[in-house]
Amino acid sequence: MGFIRRPSQVPEPSVPARVNVRLEIVRILLVLVLLFWTVRNYARATGKDPIIAIGNDMKETEDIVTWDEHSLYIKGERVMIMSGEFHPWRLPVPSLWLDIFQKIKAMGFNCISFYTNWALLEGKPGNFTAEGVFAYDQFFEAATKADIYLIARPGPYINAEVTFGGFPGWLQRIKGHLRTPDEDYLAATENYATRINTIIARAQITNGGPVILYQPENEYTVGVSIPFPSGKYMQYVEDQARNAGIVVPLVSNDAAALGHNAPGTGLGEVDIYGHDDYPVKFDCASPSTWPPLALSGTYHQTHELQSPSTPFSLVEFQGGAYDPWGGPGFNNCAAFVNHEFERVFFKNNLAAGATIHNIYMIYGGTNWGNIGHPAGYTSYDYGAAISEDRSLTREKYSELKLQAEWLRVSPSYLTAEPGAALIWTYANNAAITVTRLAGNSTLGAGSFFVVRHSDYSSTSSDHYKMKLPTSKGDVSIPTLFNELTLHGRDSKIMATDYDVRGIRLLYATAEIFTHQRFGNRTVLVVYSGPNETNELAVQINSTSLIVGDESVMVNKTEDLVTLAWSTETTRRTVRIDDFYIYILDRKSAYNYWVPETSQSSSLIVNGPYLVRSVTVNDGIVSLSADFNRSTIVEVIGAPQNTTGLVINEEKPEFSIEDGRIFTNISYSVPSLDLPPLSGLSWKYVDSLPEIQAGYDDSRWVAADHQSTNNSYQSLRTPTSLFAGDYGFHAGVLMFRGHFTAKGTEKSFKIKTQGGTAYGHSVWLNSTFLGSWVGDASTSSYEATYRLPDLAQEMSYILTVVIDHMGLDGNYVPGIDTGKAPRGILSYRLASSIIDTTPVIWKLSGNLGGEDYADRARGPFNEGGLYAERHGYHLPRPPIEKFTTGSPFSMPSGPGVSFYTASMPLDLPSDKYDIPLSFSFRHVSGGAVRIQLYVNGWQFGKFVNHIGPQTSFPVPEGILDYKGENWIGLMIWHMEESGGVPPVLAFSLEVGEPVLTGRQPVTLVESPPWSTRGGAY
Repeated sequence: MGFIRRPSQVPEPSVPARVNVRLEIVRILLVLVLLFWTVRNYARATGKDPIIAIGNDMKETEDIVTWDEHSLYIKGERVMIMSGEFHPWRLPVPSLWLDIFQKIKAMGFNCISFYTNWALLEGKPGNFTAEGVFAYDQFFEAATKADIYLIARPGPYINAEVTFGGFPGWLQRIKGHLRTPDEDYLAATENYATRINTIIARAQITNGGPVILYQPENEYTVGVSIPFPSGKYMQYVEDQARNAGIVVPLVSNDAAALGHNAPGTGLGEVDIYGHDDYPVKFDCASPSTWPPLALSGTYHQTHELQSPSTPFSLVEFQGGAYDPWGGPGFNNCAAFVNHEFERVFFKNNLAAGATIHNIYMIYGGTNWGNIGHPAGYTSYDYGAAISEDRSLTREKYSELKLQAEWLRVSPSYLTAEPGAALIWTYANNAAITVTRLAGNSTLGAGSFFVVRHSDYSSTSSDHYKMKLPTSKGDVSIPTLFNELTLHGRDSKIMATDYDVRGIRLLYATAEIFTHQRFGNRTVLVVYSGPNETNELAVQINSTSLIVGDESVMVNKTEDLVTLAWSTETTRRTVRIDDFYIYILDRKSAYNYWVPETSQSSSLIVNGPYLVRSVTVNDGIVSLSADFNRSTIVEVIGAPQNTTGLVINEEKPEFSIEDGRIFTNISYSVPSLDLPPLSGLSWKYVDSLPEIQAGYDDSRWVAADHQSTNNSYQSLRTPTSLFAGDYGFHAGVLMFRGHFTAKGTEKSFKIKTQGGTAYGHSVWLNSTFLGSWVGDASTSSYEATYRLPDLAQEMSYILTVVIDHMGLDGNYVPGIDTGKAPRGILSYRLASSIIDTTPVIWKLSGNLGGEDYADRARGPFNEGGLYAERHGYHLPRPPIEKFTTGSPFSMPSGPGVSFYTASMPLDLPSDKYDIPLSFSFRHVSGGAVRIQLYVNGWQFGKFVNHIGPQTSFPVPEGILDYKGENWIGLMIWHMEESGGVPPVLAFSLEVGEPVLTGRQPVTLVESPPWSTRGGAY
């Protein structure tokens, strides 16, 4: 995912404002470029209907993944790709990756798209490591086990709301422009590209793995001050992949439908052109307001101009929204891009014929350990269908399941021809717009009709009638009642001449969830929204036996049965011979699951919170499922020879009735003994000893570079004070400036830069001079501090603490915004109007810089504060050296304190999935910045005066649910408390425990404290 950020040395506009500017520019560019593409591609867009093989001549692999203008083929079979974005490194517990895959598979999805993050894998030039939580083997294994395909997106640039857009910080030191053919940049990518592409290549479907597509680069769409787009650069990235063994098709993701690198464009062209769209943008503060002109009516037409020989591919489509510092919070984003958005916008994508459809994000996760971008906070929940704590409580998850399951049983959609969005043609009300997806009549395929409000954001209910073309001629519907209803912010997909396992629906105004064949019996499940009346017509034989429901109207002619009903919350069943039609309301349909028993068959399960998988062996039906309430489980389609039922390895009593298994599952909320955090045995250590007299900084790094390679920011100081020039790329930065006073100095002026929502504090010796506490939009700030009287020829030390919020993205090649430095941009220690007292600087970040000390937790998890450098945030620190002290009774006044305590847990995680979060509900006593460490992993950055995040989920696997845990709080007080004693409300909170069938969680490697050589 991408957006343009423009670092500045003055306060910047808010993130949403920057995004709006970017999107408006892109929309203008789109209009201009479409005119160009109309002329350029006319000849190619007419008369061509190729089937293209993999961009590789290897005979043994060329038939694994192919494509034509309609869809992908995988192993010779047309496939609809319903995909969601999930980044394993945002959930650093490998044993939980299968949990996410199973939840995605349970929605009816068959694919996941993922970024790899260069910055986490090559923290030092030439030192590539993909081990522990950063390894990909277990990720690929989990995908294979869940029967999920993968789209690999290794960049090298990914954006993704991570620091530097996934670039390692040391790229700030190369002179060349990033994401261009400049030789030093290309050379810098070689080690990463070779190593990560080799890893991905081993996991390709051609090698028995799950990877089916590969995306080179990312949103390579806009360039400034350079020749753009550079086919030479894109070709270089593609050649890196091919040379490392990538043979699956290459797919692009233009940030907008501009046709960059589409097939036929020459050097750097991909095999399959794709683009992104985030139509409602990112204003989560107004979740009920959809902006105007957001719903595209020209996707299909644009695609036909740009890439008519490839499937229409939406490689990133909005599935949520990012939220900036000071924003309204991700629950608002989930309400903004909600189930209604999915109904209207996703079905509009289907109306355009999208057959590669990837939703960004499906599970967002956490920007733990300083991996996030400066415009966002720790959570990367994204308002996605699956919440950050992995819960499934958002209605949008269930709505996605309804759509994906329909696609699974509607293969004729893949070759249906999208038409124009029309009023009056099919519906008799101009408030209703209908797009026809016309089936191939020579193959007997029916059509689909996507129905929406002409004003897509309308919250009104509109009534209408339809006139639909069918194999029996045009049919006016409804026939058994007066009119149909489309409620506000809804959209429906109607079908004509629809094949249900050999049974023909002449039409259906209710939406189809699934249909399955069980022996001689065919089951169709349809659903509708509240306060609707719907109709469905089935072609029959004249002798067909019909068993109806008294609440369903039935009209039978010689060859047609028409059913009509109003939505009710109880299920109705109509039987026509061995054809069973289950009629549901939409909310009830949410409780139905269609787990696969093989590639060609499934069961239908009603009741559980989640169905992970099902197997049928030797008469035993085995379910892996989750429950959040007591419920009756119904298994529809059980084999006739069923003799046993197993749910989560237990054998409940069950009954079989008319081909359905019934059992009762009892759920009770487990007794959870969570320790009150205020009762822990807390220990304290001063984490700012640098301001004390006699502190020795002889082992600090001398800031003695008299020049910089930084192509974005020139030096305005005698030596570079850019942290990146010295190998420090994340976490809190520390600077110590030594000077000999002239005795006339009255003020110290300093301009620092740390990224959006950062702050700094300044001391002279042990005297606090002041802080910039930060706000939600400022990335750099210039402040002047009044000095006390200084003694001539006396030595003094300035200590400057700067919060590094991450590096900016490098979205637009040619500008190199990602090189915007962190540190001190300028300073002046004025000894007179003209003269300045010289200052000799030293600096520190994380211990070792690019030779970072903690290999298990990666290059960004630690910053430069004293307790971090010594590793006291790790489990079992040397608390005998610490002082007894609690964060619940903190000292007042500016400074940095570190608190740690052991926290035992004994939770029934063998049976329950129990979400836990650490919450900061109240902090008083001035501006404060708090870093939360859990067993050494930094899982929260809390800034009380900016917000919005107050609750920080931490997954099992980082937390030991059956053992000892070490909790650390790094508390940076930035200002005087004004006489108000500091107060901290900090607690461990539990979400809804779920009785689960997931696999046990394995603790990640979390090395404990040991003496660190060279720590200072």
